[in-house]
Amino acid sequence: MDTEDQEPTLSADETVMLAAFEGWNDAGSAASAALDHLATWWGAREHAALDPEDYHDFQVSRPTITRMASGDRVVSWPGTVLSTADPEGGPRIVVARGIEPSMRWRSFCAEVLDHAEDLGVTTLVTVGALLVDVPHTRPLPTFVTSEDEDARDEFGLERSDYEGPTGIVGVLGHEAQLRGIRVLSVWVGVPHYIAHPPSPKATAALLTQLERLIGVSIDLGELPDEVDAWQRGADELAQEDDEIADHVRQLESLMDETSLPEASGDAIAAEFERFLRRRDGGTAK
Repeated sequence: MDTEDQEPTLSADETVMLAAFEGWNDAGSAASAALDHLATWWGAREHAALDPEDYHDFQVSRPTITRMASGDRVVSWPGTVLSTADPEGGPRIVVARGIEPSMRWRSFCAEVLDHAEDLGVTTLVTVGALLVDVPHTRPLPTFVTSEDEDARDEFGLERSDYEGPTGIVGVLGHEAQLRGIRVLSVWVGVPHYIAHPPSPKATAALLTQLERLIGVSIDLGELPDEVDAWQRGADELAQEDDEIADHVRQLESLMDETSLPEASGDAIAAEFERFLRRRDGGTAK
């Protein structure tokens, strides 16, 4: 392929932070699973762990107890870990992976971004997943947006027009931009009628989009088999529930008619509105 025909990618000379957090921004655990996969595939090394005492309500995000092979019991606390990796042929990667904090979001973002600046991060890619009205039988939509004009020009992106409640990735991206760090936002849509995790098809869609941005090959490992199993389970669910089956057919018909173009800012805003209505049981504010 000629260089001029290649898709633009992040420069191999820069340091890129990928950030995803369990919770409100992570439908089907798709985003956190994507970063876990990358951290494992690239052999990421822990750089820092934020003290969970500062940011978490442990009655909301409870610690877990496990028993080691030695017989000892270990308590694992919810929190955020930053790790680094150097994929061959690509930029240096910093992975910020954790649970959406319960409190002190501005302090949390400041601490994460202090580490980012110490590591020389020039681009932050926030990764999220939301519930959308799409059928599981079709490719799941991914959205990539940026507030940075140069990034929009370089990657052919749009600016999100969404206004409303946001999660920690939205706040982190805003604070990073104020520090002069370029921010890209990557989202995947998860079928709302199969919202429970895991959602390997959504995770695979995110990894495919991240592979394009980063410009290095990502081995999906056993994920394709997990996608097949998830697809069969979703098919069985539709076969056993006439209401879901009718809904899937309606979504398929709508997608076939519209071809579901890449989401514009207005489309993303509309999906968030629908997500909030389902989440809160009323009209989003």
